[in-house]
Amino acid sequence: MLMFRERRPTHRTIEGWARSVLLEAGAIRECEQHGWMQDRADPHARDRALEIAREAPPAGVSAEAATSAIAEVLYSIGDTCPECLPQDRY
Repeated sequence: MLMFRERRPTHRTIEGWARSVLLEAGAIRECEQHGWMQDRADPHARDRALEIAREAPPAGVSAEAATSAIAEVLYSIGDTCPECLPQDRY
């Protein structure tokens, strides 16, 4: 008999969802060499990410919790890659 597993959610954590929203909005980017996330310091992109969080939070999560998750992820990401040498950053 063929058995089907229940489909896993696309994002397992609220932090993963927030990170994907920030990437989609262009508020953060990935270091091409090392893969670390970097804050782009773009206020318009941050506003777009927060708007997405308010209007389309993940299932079972309130809009307030979604916007809080966006803010927490942004706070945890720096604007430089910790592995890049200073001359590589410019």
